[in-house]
Amino acid sequence: MATPAATTASPAKRKPVFIKVDQLKPGTSGHTLTVKVVSSKTVIQKGRSASVNPRPTRIAECLVGDETGTIVFTARNEQIDLMKPGATVILRNAKIDMFKGSMRLAVDKWGRVEVTDPASFEVKEDNNLSLVEYELERVDLLLKAKYDGIPSHPAS
Repeated sequence: MATPAATTASPAKRKPVFIKVDQLKPGTSGHTLTVKVVSSKTVIQKGRSASVNPRPTRIAECLVGDETGTIVFTARNEQIDLMKPGATVILRNAKIDMFKGSMRLAVDKWGRVEVTDPASFEVKEDNNLSLVEYELERVDLLLKAKYDGIPSHPAS
């Protein structure tokens, strides 16, 4: 008995929702955005001669942005070759990593970096989100329990 072709087709892909740099928040992921590369600086370049994986490791910090602001993008290995100053790129499934209390944009193996046609916007360089320092606050569980109406000590 043959199965109809319609049932084996993959579900329709949903359209990506593009966001702007100023909408990025700590601890978020799944972002798709179009940015221009302002600058790129290699910070780590080392080979792995004795390793099982002979591929070299390269990391670069690239300042990228749009008309709403800028952020540091951490490019890895082959991504670095695409991040040339002046290039316009689409970052798909990007995530925010925290590094020393500040936000960094990154695309891991589940995302994609694509060079696209030059964008018409001017990058707003005076709003760098990576310069904002965030502090991790630890919530005291006892204090939280009191506010939630939960007794902090069991009844005797």
